[in-house]
Amino acid sequence: MMTSSGSLIHRLVPYFSAQIRRNSRLLSSSCALRESVLSSSESPSPSTNTVRLTNNCVRRMKELQAEESSMKLLRLSIEAGGCSGFQYNFSLDDKTNNDDRIFEQDGVKLVVDNISFDFVKGATVDYVDELIRSAFQVSTNPSAVGGCSCKSSFMVK
Repeated sequence: MMTSSGSLIHRLVPYFSAQIRRNSRLLSSSCALRESVLSSSESPSPSTNTVRLTNNCVRRMKELQAEESSMKLLRLSIEAGGCSGFQYNFSLDDKTNNDDRIFEQDGVKLVVDNISFDFVKGATVDYVDELIRSAFQVSTNPSAVGGCSCKSSFMVK
């Protein structure tokens, strides 16, 4: 003779078994998807080992170089501070240091020191001319999670 609790268990076992199989399939498919995303994002692509310059950035640097007697380099460095933890610092320079990486496009050179480069790998430098300001800025940075609206500071992933 079967008790009422025994019959309830026998009726619920198929339901719970089906739910466990369903959850197992969902978990295994999401894990597979996550692994494929991680493996594709961890494999270095040629574009993440550089810093790109937009056409606006190149054009503005050529204008600045035409005004100067010597060939100026655009230097990008990262400093602690700003609204989000780190901030971009742009300056014009006429020399490079031993630890600098140089990125060139159409005769315009961007210089980034090795420590700062770790924060801007794969980034794009732009020049924006707006009503409130005109400045060089990092328009995209795959190493940044977020930042302030003025695009002068960022948080690291």
